[in-house]
Amino acid sequence: MAKYMLIWRSTDEANAKMANTDFGEMLEKVGRFNDELIRAGVLLAAEGLDDASQGVVVDFTGEAPVVTDGPYGETKELFNGFYVVDVASKEEAVEWAKRAPSAEGTKIEIRRIPTIDEFPQDNEWIKKERAWREETGQL
Repeated sequence: MAKYMLIWRSTDEANAKMANTDFGEMLEKVGRFNDELIRAGVLLAAEGLDDASQGVVVDFTGEAPVVTDGPYGETKELFNGFYVVDVASKEEAVEWAKRAPSAEGTKIEIRRIPTIDEFPQDNEWIKKERAWREETGQL
């Protein structure tokens, strides 16, 4: 099994379509999808994100980090939320993403989440993280 993050990316047009969708209808669609993931035993986490206008950007392109209010300047797509699933393969993650309720114009980016076992185990920081994960029941 491997962990994958399914990241929702939407254009302004897709966000406008979602804004015009009945909230109860949207909750029903998302709830059914969540229920499928839970019943399949693959859902580890799922969260939506607040509107980008409520966020901030920390920009490291200069000598010192610069903080500005969101949304992100010229970006045509914004992250809206994510799921973390534990599935057998990238192909299975793709199949779940294809079933997700999404507005036209939305994209779902799928990225594997490497495990701590893939990093050098003799590194002091990896040892500290492993200890923290064990202590908090995340390993």
